[in-house]
Amino acid sequence: MNTTSLEDAQVPGPDAAPGRIVLLTTSHRVAPGLLSWPAWQALRAADRVLCADGAHPQLPYLREAGIAVDEAAPTAQELVDACAGGHTVVVVATGEGEPALTDGLARLAGTGRIAMPELELLPASYDLPGARLLDLVQVMDRIRAECPWSSRQTHEGLAKYGIEEAYELVEAIEAGDREELREELGDVLLQVVFHARIAEEDADAPFSVDDVAGGIVAKLIHRHPHVFGDATAETPEDVKEHWLRTKAVEKQRTSVTEGIPLGQPGLALAAKLSSRVRTAGLDVPLPQGEGIGYDLLALATRAEADGVDPEAALRAAARAYRDAIRAAEGVAGQGPSGGQP
Repeated sequence: MNTTSLEDAQVPGPDAAPGRIVLLTTSHRVAPGLLSWPAWQALRAADRVLCADGAHPQLPYLREAGIAVDEAAPTAQELVDACAGGHTVVVVATGEGEPALTDGLARLAGTGRIAMPELELLPASYDLPGARLLDLVQVMDRIRAECPWSSRQTHEGLAKYGIEEAYELVEAIEAGDREELREELGDVLLQVVFHARIAEEDADAPFSVDDVAGGIVAKLIHRHPHVFGDATAETPEDVKEHWLRTKAVEKQRTSVTEGIPLGQPGLALAAKLSSRVRTAGLDVPLPQGEGIGYDLLALATRAEADGVDPEAALRAAARAYRDAIRAAEGVAGQGPSGGQP
């Protein structure tokens, strides 16, 4: 790479045209070399292209395209001088950006004594929606390799955190707290990525987060023929019918109870069983017995038939009870929540 110093350039006279600075930014989440057409135009038309990072991932691709890049980290004054005479200098920004350079240019402009070049910020590549998920996968890789706690975790050891985070997400939804909702969604997402990263190390049946994402994408497409195929669905009921029909073909279950996790909270379990029975059109009387369990089963079944989530209804009532307890104690607000390290 050319490493000619900017100090070698001739200092222009006071009447020289100020020129133009193009600060070229790229996203590390997009493959190097995939630059926008305006970026390539600016690079080819520039009188000089500079980059302070000799290991910048874009540089091999720029060289392959015939772009000469000088490895240089000019001061703001040196860059202004290099632009004088109407020259255009493109600065390929490093991963951290160029805060020292832009701050220096702002200070020069603030003096009012220098004819400043035109300054353009040109994004050369853009993040697609979901691109920050790549950052999460990368961070998780490093944590798994270097963190003494995370490197020793197993699916079994993390299971309790998955349950905790799911409940905290539900709590944020029911509380209507948007900031808390965003944070709890992130915590749930972490559980997915963490488990997928652990799964990569399995000696017998490894899979990655890409396999996880690919599987759910395929499932969603298959179960939405009204979106991705020729089927039609005019109402939510039509969509549910499509979903249940395709799911039944996929699973080939012999009982409507298959796939219902028995470890979930009792009211939710009872409601799910009732929902499966009602959807399948079965006539199954509730078992008769003595005790609160059978009474709760009947209440959960009735709630589900009325379109009420009995678990959510009980949580709402329990929160009201909690507030009454705290009021009696003279305590305001809520207690802290848990979570993994």
